[in-house]
Amino acid sequence: MAGQNFGERLEEFKRLRDRLVEEVGRQIIGQRGVIDQMLVTVFVRGHCLLVGVPGLAKTMMVRILAGAMELSFKRIQFTPDLMPSDITGTDVIDQSPDGRRRFRFVPGPLFANIVLADEINRAPPKTQSALLEAMQERQVTVGQQTTPLPDPFFVIATQNPIEQEGTYPLPEAQLDRFLFCVHVAYPTAAEEEQILSMPTGSAGGSPSRILTADRIRSLQEVVLAVPASRYVVAYAAKLVRATRPNDPSAPDFVREMVEWGAGPRAGQHLILAGKGLAAMAGRAAVSVDDLRAAAVPVLRHRVATNFAAETAGLDSVAIIERLLKTVPEPPVRRYTGVTPERARRAVAAPTP
Repeated sequence: MAGQNFGERLEEFKRLRDRLVEEVGRQIIGQRGVIDQMLVTVFVRGHCLLVGVPGLAKTMMVRILAGAMELSFKRIQFTPDLMPSDITGTDVIDQSPDGRRRFRFVPGPLFANIVLADEINRAPPKTQSALLEAMQERQVTVGQQTTPLPDPFFVIATQNPIEQEGTYPLPEAQLDRFLFCVHVAYPTAAEEEQILSMPTGSAGGSPSRILTADRIRSLQEVVLAVPASRYVVAYAAKLVRATRPNDPSAPDFVREMVEWGAGPRAGQHLILAGKGLAAMAGRAAVSVDDLRAAAVPVLRHRVATNFAAETAGLDSVAIIERLLKTVPEPPVRRYTGVTPERARRAVAAPTP
């Protein structure tokens, strides 16, 4: 990417992002933080897990966001009897007019740009493993045939934190593939009154198409090109390593209350999230504040607390927030290449 065009492309990205937020906000009241985090997920090629009680418009948010972009969208309702072929597709037998038979692959609902995995924790482990390959490799394997998924490809999953009967906890390996774990909160009193004053039972109309697939891929290049300095990378590494109870840099409360901490992928996702937040704010570099803003949704599903934390009434979010106050920024290295003595000698030296 040419350096002279980066500033203009960054301004264009922010303008299109603002239009996208405005279009989604026409039908979604509040939840601005959730929408921003879903947009970061899209523009850094990640996946997002939405956790919240029923009735908070999680499914509606994803559907409207997909409608504001010219992308294919599929919704999969996960159930305990869902099989891998139900989401990946399967081989069927075709018979030609001359009587010959051959296998033909029929793609499943995973073959879309945006896949809404509704109540993802209700699917059995066998189906979760098929989804895990799609999320990580962006491909599906059926029999001996491996087929790439469309580009761009995003999984936005929802999960109900209340009802756990008939559910299968997501394995840690799959949770680690989600860039963000976003907790969708109740609306404020003013927002709820506004929601209740809207006409009930109406679809609200289709959102205007703001972005195409080609434009999204171009904007992804802009976001991923936002630089993160060595100082920012060092802070991300310190923060992630401090979540591990066996690491020498871990604080005492982490050693006491954390079962296991975040891995290197968490640090990568922290930098990616920082790039997305910086670009959406129109800034051409990642700051430490961007990492702090992204720390909770990036790390909350990657830090497991133990019994001591539960008895103290602390969860992973409380641990992360305490780490943000405890982990210091790395020291700033001062340039020592020229000493005052060398500078005086250079000034006093005769000009050739």
